Amino acid sequence: MIEELLPDSVVAVEAYGHDEPENATLYPEEAALVALAVPKRRREFTVVRACARLAMVKLGVPPQPVLPGERGAPRWPAGLTGSMTHCDGYCAAALVRAADLASLGIDAEPHGPLPEGVLEGVSLPGERVRLRELAGTHTAVHWDRLLFSAKESVYKAWFPLTGTWLDFTEADIEILVDPARPSSGTLRAELLVPGPLVGGERRGVFEGRWTVQGGLVATSMTVPYA
Repeated sequence: MIEELLPDSVVAVEAYGHDEPENATLYPEEAALVALAVPKRRREFTVVRACARLAMVKLGVPPQPVLPGERGAPRWPAGLTGSMTHCDGYCAAALVRAADLASLGIDAEPHGPLPEGVLEGVSLPGERVRLRELAGTHTAVHWDRLLFSAKESVYKAWFPLTGTWLDFTEADIEILVDPARPSSGTLRAELLVPGPLVGGERRGVFEGRWTVQGGLVATSMTVPYA
């Protein structure tokens, strides 16, 4: 699912339900981070890292620990950049050589409405107007959840480039629907704060894709060098 949202240069590995990738174990320094966590948290932490290590191998990089850095962002092996996501019943990791892509972000969420009151806290007035318009023509998609997921993907692509926080309301996201496949489409995120410098140029817009499949909504954002 995630792989279809990403450029060919990106390697994505995912796990559904209770399936676990090969060698779904933790390094000691990883295990110490979740030693006191509930079983569900430990399992997702383990499986998403197993996905990441399989992606490393596919890129020709020896598997190694994935430890959280500043604000919990994963620290990747030298020469790689990537993103991870997990929710109930799904884990995924996407990695790419840093020479091929400046940054990327992925997110997956259960395909259901956001809890009451959450949308107002994570969205802009103009975004809510567009969501109502989409809901009037495409009733099968929970657009509020899709917007939330897209905001998460924007942040995951933003943080490695800046090392700073980005608020939900500091990116204005437009959701576009594929006429041939209304359960998927593209995303355009206009940053409302100065964007990161990429290749010597300031980036004010991130672009990505979305899909709804199998009870999940998934989004991606990629930042190319040019």
